[in-house]
Amino acid sequence: MTLTVEPTTIGAARRWSMLGASTVAQAASAVAAHGPAFLIPALRQHEGLSLAEAGVVAAAPTVGVMLTLVAWGMLTDRRGERLVLVLGLALTAVFSGLAVLADGLVLLSASLFLAGAAAASANAASGRVVVGWFPPHRRGLAMGIRQMAQPVGVAVAAVSMAVIADAHGIGAALLVPTVAAAVAAVVVLLVVVDPPRPPAVEGGAANPYRADSFLARIHGVSVLLVVPQFVVWTFSLVWLVEERGWSPAAAGTLVAVAQVVAAFGRIAAGQLSDLVGSRMRPLRWVAVAASATMALLGLAAGLDLSVAVPLLVIATVLTVADNGLAFTAVAERAGPFWSGRALGLQNTAQFLTSALVPPLGGLLVTHTGYAATFAVAALLPAVAVGLVPVRGEEELH
Repeated sequence: MTLTVEPTTIGAARRWSMLGASTVAQAASAVAAHGPAFLIPALRQHEGLSLAEAGVVAAAPTVGVMLTLVAWGMLTDRRGERLVLVLGLALTAVFSGLAVLADGLVLLSASLFLAGAAAASANAASGRVVVGWFPPHRRGLAMGIRQMAQPVGVAVAAVSMAVIADAHGIGAALLVPTVAAAVAAVVVLLVVVDPPRPPAVEGGAANPYRADSFLARIHGVSVLLVVPQFVVWTFSLVWLVEERGWSPAAAGTLVAVAQVVAAFGRIAAGQLSDLVGSRMRPLRWVAVAASATMALLGLAAGLDLSVAVPLLVIATVLTVADNGLAFTAVAERAGPFWSGRALGLQNTAQFLTSALVPPLGGLLVTHTGYAATFAVAALLPAVAVGLVPVRGEEELH
């Protein structure tokens, strides 16, 4: 399955086609991991599940993702990106297909858990394809494009799975991740080749975590910045409806538009890092801007000012702009023999943190209100500013 070629034999068109294939792979992974959340209404209405039971089904693939990210990263380090992507996506299609046929809550949840566990393969491997085939001065832009895959995948699931489930049942809706993963596996098989690596070091490559604190600090920054991101994602729609008096349809439309703008914001952040020759400086700028915007949003919401709504859109864009920068920096610093594990750790920490935001944020909203919750979320990116490494990053050429 491993297929490698020399960099000189790969033209620009092939590089961009592999970026496209990697983005498709990551989008299919997002459909499998996040799509079942859109089945909750149908699970309650058609299957008679309680909200708690439907929540178990929806959370099953996410748990699978969290528990296998590092393992897939290790396999990528040892066996290559193409094998991991094809194998993982093929298994995602198989387990999603089993979910289509599952009879009962236990079998359905187990199948979705396994589908999520397989879908986690794309998180590290698809990013490494981009880092491996694009030169440093183009990686920021390329990774920004690849980072659009998650919101695109969630959008595909949102506009398809809920509607299909309501009209034709849960099994029919689960054909969406099944087909998406199968198509992505074929695309990867036909397009992707493993990026070249330096010769293996006798005794194994040195552990980059022992060299300095650079990677650990980036992980910490990413964890701190994911909190305001999920505060906005979780509570923006309900705030617009409950506090601003918007209709659910209007609020949902604004949130969807903001997500699309945020996806392009990731590309802009990556391009900026290429232009300034650094990942850390734009990362620091994003943290400062996110902290300031969340603080202003909290103030405007507390005073019931109309400017709070555009500030919410700006916050939606800024709080996700760091993802590609940190992801690229981790892959570049960890190197070809450790980046799979490093990216797995990065994603696992972010997943675990993001899972805590809705319940803890909900408690904070209940006792202090939305405005105070937005303001408190501004504190974490402020802390992240000081944690962004100042030294240790090689300037890009």
